[in-house]
Amino acid sequence: MKDYTSKDIRNVVLLGATKSGKTTLSEAMLFEGKVIDRRGSVEDKNTVSDYNELEKINQRSIYSTPLYAEFLGAKVNVIDAPGSDDFIGGAYSAFKVCEAGILVVNAQQGVEVGTENIIRLASEKKLPLVVAVNQLDADKADWDTVQASLKEAMGNKLVYVQFPVNVGSGFDGFVDVLTNKYYHFKDANGTREDLDIPAELQDQAEMMRQELIEKAAEYDDSLMEKFFDAGVLTEDEIRKGLNLGIMSGEAYPVFCVSAKKDIGVKRLLEFTKNVVPAPKCEENGPTSLFIYKNDVEPHLGEVSFFKVMSGSVSAGMDLEDPVSGNKERLSAVYAVAGLKKESVQVLHAGDLGCTVKLKNGKSNISLSQPGSGIVNDKIVYPAPKYRCAIKAKVQQEEQKLGDALKKIASQDPTVIVEYSKELRQTILSGNGEQHINIVKWRLNNEFKLEVELFAPKIPYRETITKTAVATYRHKKQSGGAGQFGEVSLLITPYEEGTETPKTFKINGKDQVMNIKTQESYDLEWGGKLEFYNCIVGGAIDARFMPAILKGLNDKMTEGPLTGSYARDIRVYVYDGKMHPVDSNEISFILAARNAFKEAFRNAGPKIMEPIYNVEVMTPAEYQGACMSDLQNRRGILGDMGADKGFSILKARVPLAELYRYSTTLSSLTSGAATFTMEFADYQPVPADVQTKLLAEYAAAEAADE
Repeated sequence: MKDYTSKDIRNVVLLGATKSGKTTLSEAMLFEGKVIDRRGSVEDKNTVSDYNELEKINQRSIYSTPLYAEFLGAKVNVIDAPGSDDFIGGAYSAFKVCEAGILVVNAQQGVEVGTENIIRLASEKKLPLVVAVNQLDADKADWDTVQASLKEAMGNKLVYVQFPVNVGSGFDGFVDVLTNKYYHFKDANGTREDLDIPAELQDQAEMMRQELIEKAAEYDDSLMEKFFDAGVLTEDEIRKGLNLGIMSGEAYPVFCVSAKKDIGVKRLLEFTKNVVPAPKCEENGPTSLFIYKNDVEPHLGEVSFFKVMSGSVSAGMDLEDPVSGNKERLSAVYAVAGLKKESVQVLHAGDLGCTVKLKNGKSNISLSQPGSGIVNDKIVYPAPKYRCAIKAKVQQEEQKLGDALKKIASQDPTVIVEYSKELRQTILSGNGEQHINIVKWRLNNEFKLEVELFAPKIPYRETITKTAVATYRHKKQSGGAGQFGEVSLLITPYEEGTETPKTFKINGKDQVMNIKTQESYDLEWGGKLEFYNCIVGGAIDARFMPAILKGLNDKMTEGPLTGSYARDIRVYVYDGKMHPVDSNEISFILAARNAFKEAFRNAGPKIMEPIYNVEVMTPAEYQGACMSDLQNRRGILGDMGADKGFSILKARVPLAELYRYSTTLSSLTSGAATFTMEFADYQPVPADVQTKLLAEYAAAEAADE
């Protein structure tokens, strides 16, 4: 492979809904770029892109796959991204390293749900798009329907470069109004004839060419001035205008293809080379690369896929992670086309490649020339939408399960694994139930582990609503030194922004707390603990106060109601007793624990549950069903809005009601709706829910005895 500098490199990601034909298109692009001499098919399970066993079984992309084609003196790097929202992480990583996307639209379906989601995401990420209308050779292909759906989704930014001829099973060519030619295809192998536009298509071609010229002129003042003066633009001037329009996000050029028959793919590559933006990189600066993806491949081990962000990368080069200081040597550098790795001596700024067996080369990190300190912005992945608990069916394999999940998460950063000390569960989170099922399949088949997935416990909190007092004496004598400690304390709710109360009614009498010391703690699980030493007359030595505080903290990590964390409590230690010989720290730890437990039960205890802000984007026809479902989940509906035919619903919903919500929402809306969820706060559970939780906790405790 020859060396390619930034100006001759193009990085594009193939985007679109599942079954739009992205993988088939990538196969045709590789064929035109001479990387392969025979095109495979998804049905035959022999494509360069979908080489993973899981992808062959499911006959669709699950992971993003880097590819390349050498074409017209340029290297076109292509990332085939998954179409399903459950595997959207692959698209996010591609957005980081590509300067443009090719949006593949199925001519039989038009703009689908997945397409609309991608358009919104690309707009948010400011990724320029070229539209490729695919499967124009299908029996149910409908050009008019496609145009209407594109207009609804993308508005007046569409720029038609081509229109098809003989749409349907007889599709064999298209008119290109940029080159002013009719491209006819003689067979299913991309054999192209470049012809003059037939007379019967001249009027339509002339009208569309004029529209194209006017659009191209809009994006540059000098082109607009020339257009006003001469009324025409040259091909190169049209390309210049389109390039500016694409980069500004104001133009979406539209192309006609049949990836299966290799119709229009060469022309799409020509446009990509001539018009799509090249990477803007500092070619002569210090070397810096960004690892956007990790994988493990047979015979190679761990593979790290990267983009050269500045300078150039060569085999044998020593780099460092400027954040951790870890040193890495690139033993080899490869150009990548699926499983095919071609060893190269150097890759220049803007290019994509991979290396193998880095010591610490995980995804989403930068490696740069030692001392340069170059750190590239990380990929921010979407928050997970599905969470479950996971455990090994055989308890002795828990360590093995932990190691396997760690490896899977390193390859897919949208898989999040955490052990919750509070819940005593391993929590597995991902983008949806399909995503989690893929993790389960890998554990079963790759790591030979049998696992169980089930609803996770909810991280409830416990607090109080009233003031209460309690006294507890811990006394133990068993020969020799004994244990003695007595603690009297008062607890009352803590409310942010309120003054510290000092007067309380205890046993029918007003009592003023003489606060000697005050300590305030932000609890790691949220909320506050305020601790006041109000001891007078030396009833308890100050040296025992840390032990009392420890006893309180111990009990707050295991609330008296359900064993959940307690929060937002003020504790006043106002009296007690000690023994000159038998009092020690453990005595006061136990006395404080039990006094707190007793007071808590008499202080109007309340269970608090986590509430999440949920935002649903759904086609308007499913709005009622989505609203009813949210209300059935104890959701409180908030603001509503609309965006391009979609309804936007906002609600506050308890986490306890959101298990498998992504699956239900997909079923309710035929996969058309999406949602986000974000922690909001804690709120008291309804009385009936609290009664149920208390009964469940009591039953669980009884079963453990």
